[in-house]
Amino acid sequence: MLMEKNMLALEIAKKYVTQQLSKRDPFQLGSVEKADRVVLNGNQALVAGALAAECRYFAGYPITPASDIMEALAKELPQIGGTFMQTEDEIAALASVLGASFGGVRAMTATSGPGFSLMTELIGYASMAEIPAVIVDAQRAGPSTGMPTKMEQSDLSFALNASHGDTPRMIVAPSDVADCYSLIITAFNMAERYQIPVIFLTDQSLTARVESVDRSAFRPMEIEGRIKSEANGSSFNGNGATQAAHSYSRYAYTASGISPISSPGPGAMAYVATGLEHDEQGHPDYEPEDHTAMMEKRFRKLDTAAEELPKPQRYGDEDATIGIIGWGSTEGTIQEAVDRARAMGYKVAALHPKILSPLPDRTIRDFIRSVKSVIVPECNYSGQLANLLGAKYGLQAIRVNKFGGIPFTAGEILRAIEEVS
Repeated sequence: MLMEKNMLALEIAKKYVTQQLSKRDPFQLGSVEKADRVVLNGNQALVAGALAAECRYFAGYPITPASDIMEALAKELPQIGGTFMQTEDEIAALASVLGASFGGVRAMTATSGPGFSLMTELIGYASMAEIPAVIVDAQRAGPSTGMPTKMEQSDLSFALNASHGDTPRMIVAPSDVADCYSLIITAFNMAERYQIPVIFLTDQSLTARVESVDRSAFRPMEIEGRIKSEANGSSFNGNGATQAAHSYSRYAYTASGISPISSPGPGAMAYVATGLEHDEQGHPDYEPEDHTAMMEKRFRKLDTAAEELPKPQRYGDEDATIGIIGWGSTEGTIQEAVDRARAMGYKVAALHPKILSPLPDRTIRDFIRSVKSVIVPECNYSGQLANLLGAKYGLQAIRVNKFGGIPFTAGEILRAIEEVS
């Protein structure tokens, strides 16, 4: 009985709408040209970039907000002849990546702050043994478990100093979704060319941020490989091969700090990738003068990279009196604030380094000298970039720190500009 009444009510309503209401469309959409754009988030762009960079090995352990990277590569890598491994923890993940890289495969892992903390000893080993590796740290609000679904830029100091001893490493920080694609390729090229661990500092807001990106941003990029030892199986046999293996200078002193590397296999020059200090052949060596020479060799790679890597571009007025230096996912917000401030008559410029180790010293010094005041906005409590710039360049920055787990708005940075003026 109830069903019959409901059906009768539906029929009466349908009859009323059909007979009494007329359809009106006072608004019309104009014709739209099809935009050649891609809609995706930061983690998806990073995965696409890693595959384009010829990454063929990934090992990791699930952790928010980096798990999307692991899940996507678990699906994609086997389809192109790559290998995926979910390990029991983050220590095993990076150890596995270094093993794959020692074998000649471009390899990476991805984690967040708590997992990154577990990797510190192996970062030192990768640096000492000069084994390429890419480590993605999708920063989240800390410390400890913190707020897994909130953003912070609070791992910079840790990324710069993680591991005991003086440990050279390189750090890349993307600023938007397109950067997650292009700069992860750059990170792989850096790791392979300079034979060094490269830390890729993204953050929770960028991992999940969805943007409409022009398809041209995903153009093919040059893939740079390792400088390999010239010796091969055709050059040596029998006793000659044994003698050559013992004389192979895997860690040869060079002007650039980069030594030719080999990978295991028939005809390859063998060596031991030890975490002990070593001589040019990789044999353990505790002599003070040799340790000094090897430390200088390893750090020389940072000097070489600083000259070779792309420099950040100034944004805003050439004759600015107020400067802003930022990093990571704050770039878009800073640029909007600069645009609004310039429209109000302020002379403002911004600089946004995307490679934070090694820093582009000359570019940053020139920028600091060109303005009267420098604002450093960052999403952490302690002002980690401001601390770094103060220690390295003597900059007394105007610190604007936000650490509630959400990104800056352009209005907040604009207010800082107005207060400085």
